Amino acid sequence: MTRIDFHSNVPDMMDYACRLVRKARAADRRVVILARDRADMNAIDERLWTFADRSFLPHVAADDALAASTPVILADSDDTELPHHDVLVNLSGRTPAHFARFDRMVEIVASGAQETLAGRERYRFYQQRGYPLNHFPYDADKA
Repeated sequence: MTRIDFHSNVPDMMDYACRLVRKARAADRRVVILARDRADMNAIDERLWTFADRSFLPHVAADDALAASTPVILADSDDTELPHHDVLVNLSGRTPAHFARFDRMVEIVASGAQETLAGRERYRFYQQRGYPLNHFPYDADKA
């Protein structure tokens, strides 16, 4: 069953996602990042190239010819075929249609009131279906 971790009250979701992806890659995990739309997918693509001076996170879009051999995949649709189902980082603000295919999912919830409400609804959705949940409120001192 998919383990789901909620990271809430996050001030910069893309930067936070980059740090989580770097940590997952250090543990040799393959990652899919689900963005809200194409614009957000392009933004996370850019951020993955620039967020740290001394690290590189190889990544491509899910429809790229190299997707099967690339450890970090970017997607903006639930309909996209994915080459692996290890870790899903959800930046979409919605419940991904195929989240249960993944070993682990990370829900990143921004600090705004609307985002918090939507995050709580997704939390209840997973909770009612019996998924193991963890909650990690953002702590600026540990960021």
